[in-house]
Amino acid sequence: MGNCPLLARTTNISKKNSKGLPIETTFKLPAPIPSWPQGEGFAIGTIDLGGLQVCQISSFKKVWAVHEGGPENIGATFFEPSNIPEGFFMLGCYAQPNNRPLFGWVLAGKDDTGDAMGGTLKQPVDYTLVWSSESLKIKQDGIGYIWLPTPPDGYKAVGHVITNSPEKPSLEKIRCVRSDLTDQCEIDTWIWGRGKDGIANGFKIFFARPGNRGTQAMGVCVGTFVAQNNSDIPLSLACLKNARSNLSSMPNPRQIEAIVQAYSPYIYFHPDETYLPSSVTWFFDNGALLYKKGEESKPSSIDSMGSNLPQGGSKDGTYWLDLPVDDKAEDRVKKGDLQNSRVYLHIKPMLGATYTDVALWIFYPFNGPARAKVDFINIPLGKIGQHVGDWEHVTLRISNFNGELWRVYFSQHSGGIWVNASELEFGGGNKAVTYSSLHGHAMYAKPGLVLQGNGAIGIRNDTAKSKMLLDTGREFSVVAAEYLGSAITEPPWLNYFREWGPKISYDIADEIKKVEKLLPAKLKSAFEKFVHSLPDEVLGEEGPTGPKEKNNWSGDEK
Repeated sequence: MGNCPLLARTTNISKKNSKGLPIETTFKLPAPIPSWPQGEGFAIGTIDLGGLQVCQISSFKKVWAVHEGGPENIGATFFEPSNIPEGFFMLGCYAQPNNRPLFGWVLAGKDDTGDAMGGTLKQPVDYTLVWSSESLKIKQDGIGYIWLPTPPDGYKAVGHVITNSPEKPSLEKIRCVRSDLTDQCEIDTWIWGRGKDGIANGFKIFFARPGNRGTQAMGVCVGTFVAQNNSDIPLSLACLKNARSNLSSMPNPRQIEAIVQAYSPYIYFHPDETYLPSSVTWFFDNGALLYKKGEESKPSSIDSMGSNLPQGGSKDGTYWLDLPVDDKAEDRVKKGDLQNSRVYLHIKPMLGATYTDVALWIFYPFNGPARAKVDFINIPLGKIGQHVGDWEHVTLRISNFNGELWRVYFSQHSGGIWVNASELEFGGGNKAVTYSSLHGHAMYAKPGLVLQGNGAIGIRNDTAKSKMLLDTGREFSVVAAEYLGSAITEPPWLNYFREWGPKISYDIADEIKKVEKLLPAKLKSAFEKFVHSLPDEVLGEEGPTGPKEKNNWSGDEK
């Protein structure tokens, strides 16, 4: 998913009586942001991208609003930043759908080179009118006009200007950025436009994000929107870039500790949950075994930190972990040990080190069997979904400008979703409340049922509050923060790249037949087709890999 202010993709319902409410409130976290321990550049308000100082502006002046179209057919509101500090200039305007409190930001820039001729910022030489709402026959507050700055040679526009007048904005209104401080951007989630998800031909507005994202990528999100009249043409705007690859805005170890104490989520487990998390050390100390292909009859015990695990390698089936051989020990280890669980943190720079991602990894010794909903029937799926060694995570995205929690990523099987702070449930101050699904341990921001599938058939993901709660800030270890160099020592088990569970060898056709006996004839073929469409890791056939083998370890969350 995206990296700039985000809403989940929704379908335009196009109800004639749907009304968009005006955005009249601004979201704030439940508790004040703490005073962070001293450091070099984290949370000091500005970041140097290479002669271009940028700061984050979250105060806005409303310019125009429309009350139909877009997500849920409730319109959008358009703003320009206000209270910009002296010496800084607007780089673009902001917009968001009308289905949440005001919650967004844009960057403002300041030339820090002192070079009047080749500085990092310059005024546009003109504007092009991209679109106006004059011909719209829908409810709107006046008429809106969206302008694209025409940059001078060697510079690029990184944001639009919104006005409620047909007159061109002043050339003083906005600044363009020197090309070497820009990067390619792409559309993110849909803000407003006509047609389903903004995809239909016609005018559309999206959030913009850097096209290349990851721990080594230096693209910086400006926080602005991009207007498109035709989805087939290249984007008219660029993103910013941290040209110096400057990581001084990242938190130091003491600041990391304070971030975790301020924002560490609460994870609630379903009241019927049997398979709870544990620490990796508890798993090893309670009889987990290392197997090697060709020597299956003599598995090895594993020391507490996994020092005797093979390092590196790949998921080639040569090595794998499994539960204890003794039935009683196996059953006990499967259930985990919530009281002895520990959360493992990976701290990484994102979006050109303007944000810090804190990935909180949770280990479960066992992933339980799945359940399906087929039409109105709930069915246990036997062995389908079971596997040893389940790794799940949530990721906190923290602004390096001020240390504010901006959003949380909830991993859900082979995917996941970003949720803005303005849409989260909080407990204990600014700690996001998270719900772990029954047996499968997918993470969700709200309790209830989510179906993984299409139509009337899907895997059930049931979540609910119970007395079983994991406070992720209680017991945690920072296991990786590459930008801190030798300050963090990675445990040996983190560099075990083989499977954390055996490849399950069961006859999936037999399991399907057992389930089909419970189904009406008309649903049997549809159910079989659905099960075969699931990935092997969801089915439980493949032994899962550890955190470092996941794409999001060095890339962005998807």
